[in-house]
Amino acid sequence: MADVSDPKIDEAYQDVRSDKTDTNWLLVDYESDRSDKLKLTSTGSGGLTELREQLDDGKASYAYVRVQYSNDKESTREKFILVVWIGPNCKVMRKAKISVHSADVKSVLRVYSIEVPAREKDDLKEEPIIIKLRKAGGASYDGV
Repeated sequence: MADVSDPKIDEAYQDVRSDKTDTNWLLVDYESDRSDKLKLTSTGSGGLTELREQLDDGKASYAYVRVQYSNDKESTREKFILVVWIGPNCKVMRKAKISVHSADVKSVLRVYSIEVPAREKDDLKEEPIIIKLRKAGGASYDGV
């Protein structure tokens, strides 16, 4: 089991969900290679582009992101995604625990439209994620 008791994780989660702040992502990492305790690493307001810069190829991490996109000229939508990052150089034992630990993380980062498994930073390019969000969102007026 992963320890997700750090109160800063929930505070950052509430901050990302709030319409009153610019914060639109949070990143949660393991305290150390051998620890199952998760801690808030960083937050930001630069979206997926800024988040990608924070990801470490040697780590497994979890991120929660608010994504804003337009369905048409008249409307803007905001959806939330959960990112499960397993860097290409992540240790085998850490990779093995991710599926079990993801359930614990989801008990804190609860509300999201889609989960995005990411193995490379290119997996977090905005356009393919927006296409997935549109498909998950139901109403699509542009044939996506």
